[in-house]
Amino acid sequence: KLYTDLGLFTSNAAISQDVLQLFNMLTGFVHRPQFQKLLVAPVSMRQRFLEMIAREVEHAREGRGGHIVAKMNALDDRQIAEALYEASAAGVEIDLIVRGICRLRPGVPGQSETIRVISIVGRLLEHARIFYFANGGTPEYYLGSADWMSRNLDARVEAAVPIEDPRIQEEVKAILDLQLADNCKAWDMRSDGSYVQRRPAPGEEPRCSQDLLMQRAMERAGR
Repeated sequence: KLYTDLGLFTSNAAISQDVLQLFNMLTGFVHRPQFQKLLVAPVSMRQRFLEMIAREVEHAREGRGGHIVAKMNALDDRQIAEALYEASAAGVEIDLIVRGICRLRPGVPGQSETIRVISIVGRLLEHARIFYFANGGTPEYYLGSADWMSRNLDARVEAAVPIEDPRIQEEVKAILDLQLADNCKAWDMRSDGSYVQRRPAPGEEPRCSQDLLMQRAMERAGR
């Protein structure tokens, strides 16, 4: 009956101006909007995501490592999947938290050996979209409305906002870290497309990410 999501309250002038442009675009007052901060589909979102994936490839090839973490409801876009395969072949570490459909196969020798895919199925419906790019030590985080699906990137108006405040970046990173470490409600996708549920190893403490996030929220509210 409840689903999880993330939102951002901000007084950042550039983001606010972009939001104004977005709503003017929806109402027809602006036909050629210019966005400084937001990634907006179908205007710029696909191209920018592809550019950031390619940038991780360059960091990996230059010895600066490369890491992408993306959380979404579904991944079915062929171009994005092919870009992730190319990034994996270049050595970029890729962690995907995809609740539903995922057309990409992780762990395929020579193609996606550095890609890991998990789905978290718990008490609450996972609905947030988070995108993280390591960017050679200057990480970029985005929250958004779009999955990596063709319909989201090409046929709908969607938006993703950069998270630039270091304190909020740490909060978003903590959410990703907790979910990637889940050993109770996470299911690992195997290279044949099947899934296996994670279980705590003998002596290992159970880590249910939804429970831990609710606990964090209660503690913060108590303070």
